[in-house]
Amino acid sequence: MTKRPPGVNNWPDRQEKMSRRSMMAATAAIPLSVQLSGDEAVANDAIASLVERARAKNAAFMRGDMDRWLRLVRIAPDFTLMQPFGGPASRGFDASPKRLADLSRYFREGETELEVLQTYASDALVVLVMIEHQRAEVGGLPAQDWSLRVTEVYRKDGTDWQLVHRHADPLVRSITLQQAAILARGWLEDK
Repeated sequence: MTKRPPGVNNWPDRQEKMSRRSMMAATAAIPLSVQLSGDEAVANDAIASLVERARAKNAAFMRGDMDRWLRLVRIAPDFTLMQPFGGPASRGFDASPKRLADLSRYFREGETELEVLQTYASDALVVLVMIEHQRAEVGGLPAQDWSLRVTEVYRKDGTDWQLVHRHADPLVRSITLQQAAILARGWLEDK
């Protein structure tokens, strides 16, 4: 039996309910966070569509299904990524068959739910602020909780939306000032 992340019941039975709940929460947040010059209904549809796409692409990624992930994501040429493992931001994305195969082997057997905390939209940009609750085998490590705090920025490109920025970090649970200081110094443990 798969161990559930803390606070997740009926795993993975809640995925569909959570997806609908996330989309409803995103739609409910729109009047508070949208500043549009156009039609709010169009923004509501765009946000709901991007939330659903984010849910599906994240689930595919954590299962190592990079073919499906690549069909779901539209990555902009000027894409930036701030990875959950730290380090400098990367630019662009290598979608070569070799890179996708490497990613497919790196992420395995994942289960995920998406919690949308806030959305922002304009005519040209949508921002999703989320928690990705997930459990997976990553980099050969046994399955464990890999939940992330995530911000994604999408830019309108014709009739579709391109992912232009993703920032993810594993600090879903609070840490102490001392732990944050150790991370800020780049040390695994206080020396």
